[in-house]
Amino acid sequence: MRTFKKITLTEGHCFKDQLLQWAQQFNEVVWLDSNSHNQQYSSYDAVLAVDAFTLLQTDYINAFDQLKEYQSSTNDWLFGYLSYDLKNDTENLESVNFDGLNFPELFFFQPKKVFLLKGNTLEMQYLKFVDDELDDDYSQIATFEQVSPEEIKPEPIKIKLRMTKDNYFEQFQKIHKHILRGDIYEVNFCQEFYAENTSINPLAVYTKLNSISNPPFAAYFKNADKFAISASPERYLQKKGSTIVSQPIKGTAKRSKDVVEDAQLKYNLEHDEKERSENIMIVDLVRNDLSKTAVKGSVNVTELCKVYTFDQVHQMISTVTAEVEHTKSPVEVLRTTFPMGSMTGAPKVSAMEIIERVEETKRGLYSGAIGYFTPGNDFDFNVIIRSILYNSTNKYVSYSVGGAITAKATAEAEYQECLLKAKAMRAALLAT
Repeated sequence: MRTFKKITLTEGHCFKDQLLQWAQQFNEVVWLDSNSHNQQYSSYDAVLAVDAFTLLQTDYINAFDQLKEYQSSTNDWLFGYLSYDLKNDTENLESVNFDGLNFPELFFFQPKKVFLLKGNTLEMQYLKFVDDELDDDYSQIATFEQVSPEEIKPEPIKIKLRMTKDNYFEQFQKIHKHILRGDIYEVNFCQEFYAENTSINPLAVYTKLNSISNPPFAAYFKNADKFAISASPERYLQKKGSTIVSQPIKGTAKRSKDVVEDAQLKYNLEHDEKERSENIMIVDLVRNDLSKTAVKGSVNVTELCKVYTFDQVHQMISTVTAEVEHTKSPVEVLRTTFPMGSMTGAPKVSAMEIIERVEETKRGLYSGAIGYFTPGNDFDFNVIIRSILYNSTNKYVSYSVGGAITAKATAEAEYQECLLKAKAMRAALLAT
């Protein structure tokens, strides 16, 4: 079905930049970059898919059934996203809050051209009817003239908050009452920052955001006039063979330029009772979700509350694994675990009902997932956080941030955590 070609690269790091700039000519683009993080479960250093041969885009109604049919009948690479509001397909829920972005709730495409980077090896996989373009494309990419950021003249951007600080505190108190009543134990409460009547250069913004954050699950997505620019540190779910891996994040601390202070901030996070309890609650939720499709007795927590250091923040991450039968549909694994526990709460359905009432914006792709299916029924998806979403036709730019609210949380501390998480996105937009 595809023509394969492997090439040993000598161009170094700049080849990735050339590859991504070359890709901008296509209407459909998915770029995933690990930024050279040494990850135990990583399959590739970077992946690019461009130019749809077939595609599926739909609202939430029967979305997972449609995806299951598309994935099984195509039996090829598929790239795309699951929006948070697919919750309405799996549960009796709704999404009625304001939506300035108007993305489809599910979008996947079968690319004509796939590029897989691992070390200094590039593998190009082209559908047969375009494989005569393979050598010419490589020559173009290798000699592609990059555009300097100084050549891009940005428009001024005025970023607004959808929710005032006073309103955030009011909604926080409503959540706390639900927790004290026992309706929920934990909920992820988010707020939106946005800009209207604004045009940005998505690739320039991605380049800046990626340089600021250097995350392990970076993503650049384009569907005609709709863009996702992601500096995600979190993996939602991976399937490799019969093994499923989930790596939820709960627990955040700022960095310091002072080495001693930075080490103390990391130590404090590692031993923070509130942050650990948040993380453990979500680990329990993930274990329960994975058990719905896992081989009995195969769900294991292989790493609990380990703190990892990133350029902007320290993060507390756990790893949960499970085994599934080879006959199990990969879409069924996604359906029974989506949306991810780290962006909802516990119990999950009650948390999502409360989220809809206290938040002011439809989440859409934010707190959804971008990733891919392989021809062998494997998949890998990130969590869309620390991300900028853009509709160039609507001239609407959006980024959202949130945090886990538990009985021990305080409104001021959670609000400040939101501002910390928003810092990189704001800097990327104002600098480009």
